[in-house]
Amino acid sequence: MLKSVTESFAKVIHGLKVGHLTDQVIQRSKRMILDTLGVGFLGTSTDVFHKASQYSKIYSSNISSTVWGQPDFRLPPTYAAFVNGVAIHSMDFDDTWHPATHPSGAVLPVLTALSEALPQSPKFSGLDLLLAFNVGIEVQGRLMHFSKEAKDIPKRFHPPSVVGTLGSAAAASKFLGLSLTKCQEALAIAVSYAGAPMANAATETKPLHIGNAAKHGIEAAFLAMLGLQGNKQALDLEAGFGAFYANYSPKVLPNLDSHTWLLDQQDVAIKSFPAHLATHWVADAAASVRKHLVTETALFPTEHIKRVVLRIPKVQYVNRPFPDSEHEARHSFQYVACAMLLDGDITVSSFQKHQINRPQVRELLSKVELEHPPDNLPSFNTLYCEISVTLKDGTTFTHRSDTFYGHWRKPLNQKDLEAKFRANASTTLSCDTVESLIKIVEKLEDLEDCSVLTTLLKGSSTPEAASKLSSI
Repeated sequence: MLKSVTESFAKVIHGLKVGHLTDQVIQRSKRMILDTLGVGFLGTSTDVFHKASQYSKIYSSNISSTVWGQPDFRLPPTYAAFVNGVAIHSMDFDDTWHPATHPSGAVLPVLTALSEALPQSPKFSGLDLLLAFNVGIEVQGRLMHFSKEAKDIPKRFHPPSVVGTLGSAAAASKFLGLSLTKCQEALAIAVSYAGAPMANAATETKPLHIGNAAKHGIEAAFLAMLGLQGNKQALDLEAGFGAFYANYSPKVLPNLDSHTWLLDQQDVAIKSFPAHLATHWVADAAASVRKHLVTETALFPTEHIKRVVLRIPKVQYVNRPFPDSEHEARHSFQYVACAMLLDGDITVSSFQKHQINRPQVRELLSKVELEHPPDNLPSFNTLYCEISVTLKDGTTFTHRSDTFYGHWRKPLNQKDLEAKFRANASTTLSCDTVESLIKIVEKLEDLEDCSVLTTLLKGSSTPEAASKLSSI
């Protein structure tokens, strides 16, 4: 009988095999991987990515991994994972789960970096990557289910910096083939790397949370390999992982013969525009109201608007009446509502400085009021948005959104997911490379050598890679 929760996690990490993966888990995780690659490529154009990259260059060494979309830029695996993680979250465009976290960004950069940097015979396969990826996702979900607080939109710690660090360490441990004991040590070490406060939400620093989770997970696994030891009950204790969450009540995981994947039970949300997930309900409701106010020949009648009321949950860090930067705008109920009302769409360019500071936007922002109905709880699984737009003549139009397109209850179809990937990845890669990546991820379980994938992630291809791709 297992003596601790931490040991039970280590046993699951060590014991899960490719045969445990279900068809649905494979399909959902491939969608997550494709989406995460796309937003990562897009994120290489951001200021925060370039700053993180410049910082990481000082750690160059002979062992190196690809920085996505940068054929002439390589870093040690820990720092390649760091900057790729930063890129993924640089626009808040990455996937979201419930309980609340961004699960993929802390894990996928770890696996692409390790698969390329470490000698392996036979080579890491696509199934190796899928298994380690899902182990990293599973560990995050299981940890969040141990706390009632984790089921709400966070107030204290940013979850990817907490559970993401543990998920990263778990994925790295699985990929590196660590023993059960060393898996347990890696988790204990990762607990001391975890955690970032919510104060830096809506700033350029927030993307570092996912970059650090990826980097620190690799470091925890490497240190465990070298024999570093931590508290073998780190996940059991209130003074351990319990320090991050109130009402922390950990439980020993089921035996492998009765293991079920959380990803099998619930899909993730994949965003159609780069902003905090809660704003997607606002955008959906605003788009419906706009249809009553705009014709093909007329612009949105800003001057005739008396009041815009948003009935939303009380999420303080997404309450930003007059955002002054792209990061604040991505975390503003008010801005997303106004941008959708004015433009009829929210895109990557919606968060550029000149768009945020348009006179029409600032005028409409001044008319927005927030209400917090007591039944509208701050949970991505239950929240809703109701928007009412009242004209100066007293006419009011109201619409409520309970689920937006892209939520796990209403997931993007494969065509739209691939369209998002194409739009994001083509900012960095050639059309041929973009299409090759779609094909690779679609058949990832059949890929015998992950070097085919990492070659494409550089933004370049080789005749050898093309030959391997054609055989998939």
